[in-house]
Parts: sequence; structure tokens; C-alpha cells
Amino acid sequence: MSELSQFEKIPLGETRIVIPDNLGWLEYRLKEEEMNYVKQCIDNRKGDHRKILAGNIKDSNTLYDKDNWFFNNTIQKLIHMYGTHFDNLGEDTPLNQFHPYHLSNWWVNYQYKHEFNPLHTHTGVYSFVIWVKIPTDFEKQNEDNVSNMPSKSAFKFVHTDNLGQFRHFNYELTPTAEGIMLFFPSKLNHIVYPFYKCDEERISISGNIGVDTTRTKESLVLVVSTPIFPDTLILSSSHL
Repeated sequence: MSELSQFEKIPLGETRIVIPDNLGWLEYRLKEEEMNYVKQCIDNRKGDHRKILAGNIKDSNTLYDKDNWFFNNTIQKLIHMYGTHFDNLGEDTPLNQFHPYHLSNWWVNYQYKHEFNPLHTHTGVYSFVIWVKIPTDFEKQNEDNVSNMPSKSAFKFVHTDNLGQFRHFNYELTPTAEGIMLFFPSKLNHIVYPFYKCDEERISISGNIGVDTTRTKESLVLVVSTPIFPDTLILSSSHL
């Protein structure tokens, strides 16, 4: 149907609200089994990951997804959900028409007071962050004038609206966010702000999903269980 013919559906004297499509992200709270698995992966962490990081975090280690358990049980379904509600971003890449997604890399971050990650993006098609331990409270962090830094201890997405203006979506982190996973397009800008007056570390996991050129889709059987995460929250930047 053409855009012009759609006007025929508007009754006389009525106004229709138009919200253009825009990409958002998913919020998901890990199940106990998934949370136990990622903690086990942290216990078995491998080499130093700091050289790949964009920011000022001194302690970061590479993780290993044994038998692709996390990818098969969690990430695949989030990819499917994202493609259903927004776009399958990888389908625009000719390469991905023949090759499947895979967990390209993931790592654990130990963030201490004064450490941060500046505005940055990731490699790949999709990325994610999981908060494993948050020892600080956003409101308490921002009560004192320890620093002029805005949104102390927060995580923030930065995107543009239809006018090209920058828009922010702020996550005011508290211990209630432990176990939350954000699943988003890799090229979506985001910032990790520092926290203060706390000697405990904040533990988070980050990762990237890309296209596996070593395998073809014809050799794989994709299994997607239903229902797909009824407790997953879908956020669109057009509604922010």
C-alpha cells in the first residue's frame, strides 16, 4: 500500500499520530540458571581483556561460553525477539544471508571507584551488558558533590531523534539491577559513568554478537522455544 492511499483511512475531522520507526533495545532479567552460569564463567575467566576496552577500567578478563550454552539458551532467543519487534539488523548484511550469528566475544569488567567507560560503540551486530554486582545506590551517589560529573554511577544510551538531536536514556543503577541484561545494536552509543565513596567493585559482563563466516546456515538447525521471554521489556527510542 502506498503512503498516499493510507490517507483514505483518516475520517473527516480526525487526527492520526505518526511515530516513525526507530531502533530500541531489550531489557531482560536473567533466570537463576542463567545467572549461575555466568557466575561460573566468571570463576573460569581467562586472559586479560583490558587492551580491547575503550575506557579506563583496570581489571577485565575474557570469558568462555562452554558448548555455546549461553548463546543457545539466552542470546539466540533475544536475537529472534529483537528481529520480531524491530529489525533483524544482520539481514541487511549480504554476508549474514549465508552465515549464522555467534557470540564473537564476551568479558567480565571489575569497575572500581573513579573508573569509567567514555562514549563508545561495539563491534558486531548486537551487543549486551549484564550487571552481576552493583554495590552502590544511584541516589546516594548523587547526594554529595564529590564530582561535577553528571549521572554518577549511571549507564547511559545516547542516540539521535528524527531531527538529528541527541537524546539520552539513563539507567540509574542500584543493586536491584543485578541480573539485568540489556541487549542492543552494537553501534548504539553508550557511556558508563564512574562512582565514588565505595571500595567494592561493580561487576558486569559485556559481549558482542557477530556473523560466523566459518559456518553456513544450511548446516544448522535453529531451535527457538516459545513463549519467548514473557518477562523481557522492549524499549523503543521513538517512545523515549
